[in-house]
Amino acid sequence: MKLGVFTVLFSDLSFEEMLDKAKESGLKAVEIGTGGYPGAAHCKIDELLESEAKRQEYLEKVNSRGLTISAFSCHGNPISPDEKFSKESHDALVKSIKLAGLMNVPVVNTFSGTPAGSENDTTPNWPVTPWPAEYSDILTWQWEEKLIPYWKEVGKLAEENDVKIGLELHAGFLVHTPYTMLKLREATSPAVGANLDPSHLWWQGIDPVAAIKILGREGAIHHFHAKDTYIDQENVNMYGLTDMQPYGEVQTRAWSFRSVGYGHGIQEWSNIVSALRTFGYDHVISIEHEDPIMSISEGFSQAVKNLRAVMIEEQPAEMWWA
Repeated sequence: MKLGVFTVLFSDLSFEEMLDKAKESGLKAVEIGTGGYPGAAHCKIDELLESEAKRQEYLEKVNSRGLTISAFSCHGNPISPDEKFSKESHDALVKSIKLAGLMNVPVVNTFSGTPAGSENDTTPNWPVTPWPAEYSDILTWQWEEKLIPYWKEVGKLAEENDVKIGLELHAGFLVHTPYTMLKLREATSPAVGANLDPSHLWWQGIDPVAAIKILGREGAIHHFHAKDTYIDQENVNMYGLTDMQPYGEVQTRAWSFRSVGYGHGIQEWSNIVSALRTFGYDHVISIEHEDPIMSISEGFSQAVKNLRAVMIEEQPAEMWWA
């Protein structure tokens, strides 16, 4: 495995400055934003699609620093009832897949999306309880009429371009658990898998190591984000885990995203890395920073330090002792 970074946290730096930062930090990979919520500060996607020379120049800047591109990321909502945003999200995804195919980038990360509750709705609807029965009816309609048809088409496009899709298991979107990930994958394409981020699992009450085992057995982990979550049980007792307070309300929130090692201990992160290796993941661990009480510089540096302590980079030795 290699240690990398989701470079949107360095969006204020130029492309070259960002690459230098990654190299100086001892990283081996970068994950580049290509649209959607992450933006595209380090990727002029239309120019790269149009020019092989510019693609080669772009890759040379990456490779000359001893780096690789682990993924293009264009998290959006391609099945949103907001037609303008769904089109923007879809277009960014299609362009990212095509560019990834041209540049031998193995994965494109995004969200599964969330549609409306019916053809007449104008905003996304995320059902989280089976009763009253209308919620179950909404969820069935969303999967059968919107989610599965969309990802069948995109899965086919990904296969044609020899690219894997990494869906981030993020609450608020229809694919947010190992079960929903595997359900969609079975109904669409093996090109559709997970961009697994333990921070979104912990607050849902899902053990990341168990999730790695579930998805890893199916070969369904295509990318991995390294971000932590701190759960404040006293605040959980007040607000529950579906806490709707703004992320900035750290003192009262039930949970907050943290840099690696500041929500869960190094032993737990060691268990995560070992599970990834055991169940077949040998790509990049990509650091993401969304810590509300640490600067980007400090949060990133601490994440690098803590992950370096538990990384498994080399292939295992033969069992000479057995």
